[in-house]
Amino acid sequence: MIDEQGINDFIKNAVAEDIGDGDHTSLATIPTNTNGKARLIIKENGILAGVELAVAIFKYIDKKLVVEVLKHDGDAVSVGDIALTVIGNTHNILLAERLVLNCMQRMSGIATKTSHIVALLKGTHTKVLDTRKTTPGLRYLEKLAVKIGGGVNHRMGLYDMILIKDNHVDYAGGIENAIYAAKKYLVDNKKQLEIEIEVRNLQELKKVLKAGGINRIMLDNFNFEDLKAAVALIAGKYQTEASGGITEDTVRQYANCGVDFISVGALTHSVKSLDMSLKAF
Repeated sequence: MIDEQGINDFIKNAVAEDIGDGDHTSLATIPTNTNGKARLIIKENGILAGVELAVAIFKYIDKKLVVEVLKHDGDAVSVGDIALTVIGNTHNILLAERLVLNCMQRMSGIATKTSHIVALLKGTHTKVLDTRKTTPGLRYLEKLAVKIGGGVNHRMGLYDMILIKDNHVDYAGGIENAIYAAKKYLVDNKKQLEIEIEVRNLQELKKVLKAGGINRIMLDNFNFEDLKAAVALIAGKYQTEASGGITEDTVRQYANCGVDFISVGALTHSVKSLDMSLKAF
């Protein structure tokens, strides 16, 4: 289920950005009352995402457009597959075309990348997390694509978890100060948020274990030997997360160290879009 209000706001802003004072190409070349048909053609193998959003875009632009969904979010698709067809006013199909493609191509690229990493982790208990390394204004859609691809969403923003990172620790005057202040803040403000803290080495980890009162420990840029040692020290106490430059080539090795989660910024910050097109027929 998508966030309808958030999606409507997104579509409204995206359409306004594109149309300005009119789609002058369509107005100049096609009579306004012309009807037509188009189909969305997959041009690259992958995992499909953004179909539900595409339907919302078509319906926002013109409720009379008839959309037939042939492939759904999360489906594996191959070159030549038809994801959906749309029938109705030609001007409105053309107005929706680029927005639909931009969203579905990017979301499908993210879902495909995520699904691939999930497959690499098969047989371990480790789950892949996204990060806040998202495109401004598109975070909800990009994180939705991660879920469609089989990944797990980390916090949506700064508001739904306390994540004490290295800069917070340094500015707070140390790990103990940062943890104490975070716990006090939650009590003083009557908030119920999980606390995660990043550590850079085993020495910092030992300080965290001594301080206690957190939910998850992020082990940032640990080598495999130290990561295994850290997981052994934490075992049974807190959730563990590995982060820092983890790639498709190394993700299985990190998982084999026993961590609960692996965060991969590349799921959203440098993903390749999945190729597709919307063509009249």
